[in-house]
Amino acid sequence: MSGFKNFIMRGNLVQLAVAVVIGAQFSGLVKQFVSSFIDPLLALAGGTPNFAALSFKVHKATFTYGAFLTDVLSFLIAALVVYFVLVVPVTRLIAFMERNKAATEKDCPVCTMSIPINAQRCPECTSMLVEDSSQSQPARQSGGVLAPPS
Repeated sequence: MSGFKNFIMRGNLVQLAVAVVIGAQFSGLVKQFVSSFIDPLLALAGGTPNFAALSFKVHKATFTYGAFLTDVLSFLIAALVVYFVLVVPVTRLIAFMERNKAATEKDCPVCTMSIPINAQRCPECTSMLVEDSSQSQPARQSGGVLAPPS
């Protein structure tokens, strides 16, 4: 039973459950927004988009493609509303807020890997990025004897 408890309490599963519940609520919110505000605007412009009466028959089978067209049109309208009402403003807000952040990373000039701004050596290619004068330079070898740096 403890294995099941560990499975249920895993962070990923809980996050997924929360995402599904929030997604379902958000879907209802978008659907209601479209039916309350966007559909009446469309009705003013040219009538309510309802193609449910469109169908065709092949022998005894009836294909109601009009209902599918209505759902496709509703989906496209809802997607446009979500994009222009939520995605565009939030993207602009995030870009505006990140514009004022100080840079915390830079690109390595050798391998172009993103590294911390204060890094002295690239963790990817191990190239030296900043020459530090406080580090002692290695002694040169002269005739098998270490000579002091000049």
